Amino acid sequence: MRNRFRLLSGVLVAAALLAVQAQSVEAQVNMTGTWALEVDVDGAISNPELELEQSGMELTGHYTSAQLGEADVTGTIEGNSVTVIFEANLQGQALPGEYKGTVDANGVWSGTFDLAGLAGGTFTAKKASQ
Repeated sequence: MRNRFRLLSGVLVAAALLAVQAQSVEAQVNMTGTWALEVDVDGAISNPELELEQSGMELTGHYTSAQLGEADVTGTIEGNSVTVIFEANLQGQALPGEYKGTVDANGVWSGTFDLAGLAGGTFTAKKASQ
């Protein structure tokens, strides 16, 4: 009985260590740098740029878009899931914008784009520089 308990304890400890190690691999997503985005909203393609600075799980930075102007951004990282929010300037009207997606093993960030529920689409982004 005591040997079974030791074996079970050993298995549980090993499983916990593997889970912690897996989380730390996911937490190693580094969003700091300049990101080149390709955004598809109903077939209309745009190429905004996003400069990000990461501090732990928090992001800050700056967004530049020919269509939506320039804005400061904030965001969060959970594992490989990344969300960035900003306030767009659409013809003088301030609208909340959000990029939400995941970063894959090749460092490509992709997901969905939403502009105040009025327009949305998909995006892919690659880091242009660090």
